[in-house]
Amino acid sequence: MASKTPRRQAGRRSKWAAAALIGVGLLLTGGIYAGASAAMASTSPTDTASTLTVEDGKKLFQANCATCHGLDLEGTADGPSLYGVGELSVEFQVSTGRMPLQAQGPQAPQKTPQFTEDQIKAMASWVQSVAPGPTYPDEEILDGGGNLTEGAELFRVNCAMCHNVAAAGGALTEGKYAPALTKTSPLHIYAAMVTGPQNMPVFNNMTITPDEKRDIISSLMYLQKSEPVGGFTLGSLGPVSEGLFIWIFGIGTLIGISVWITAKSN
Repeated sequence: MASKTPRRQAGRRSKWAAAALIGVGLLLTGGIYAGASAAMASTSPTDTASTLTVEDGKKLFQANCATCHGLDLEGTADGPSLYGVGELSVEFQVSTGRMPLQAQGPQAPQKTPQFTEDQIKAMASWVQSVAPGPTYPDEEILDGGGNLTEGAELFRVNCAMCHNVAAAGGALTEGKYAPALTKTSPLHIYAAMVTGPQNMPVFNNMTITPDEKRDIISSLMYLQKSEPVGGFTLGSLGPVSEGLFIWIFGIGTLIGISVWITAKSN
């Protein structure tokens, strides 16, 4: 009887040892597999991911934009060719919701975008691969670190005639208008200068240099963040809104006082 007890204990120990060995083996196998997968992912070329992104962008474009712009960007009777517009034009038009266009009109209005940021970049990448054009700028241009004084002067000379000195926007001819820039992102301000959407002219690097574009963007960013020094802005529309305010409230108040004095005297 005494000789059977050690054998049972040894049998139990061997079972636990086998289970432990199996567990260690599984852990080692899983660790080696995970390491190999990570190594393969890190050494795989990035062209595969970019090609997939471009292909996704092509599918999105053909499903949502090709009716007007053609399957190969050649344009149709309902929409212009996109040859040479580049990825930055796609970024501006689609991110601001101006495209896809819901209805023909004097101007495409800004609205909520229909696509995610990744989808927009995918379409922009495909357009850039087929018909290269203006590309995304360096981050330095959008950092707001330019010369504010120079930027304000450049904006006054080149942009204020349409967008208003206070960047509040303004009316143009035939139902068109220059939009307000009080909430426009630095990237979209740059994109508008480079691509010239709708009625806006193109300001290439010979007309306004990259450093000057940075100054303009910095000046507008400062305007967006600062409080108006004159108090109630009346829409920042200048003498039109100010004159209307004086006529309605100023002269109206005087007339009311005159009527009150006359009624009291009687």
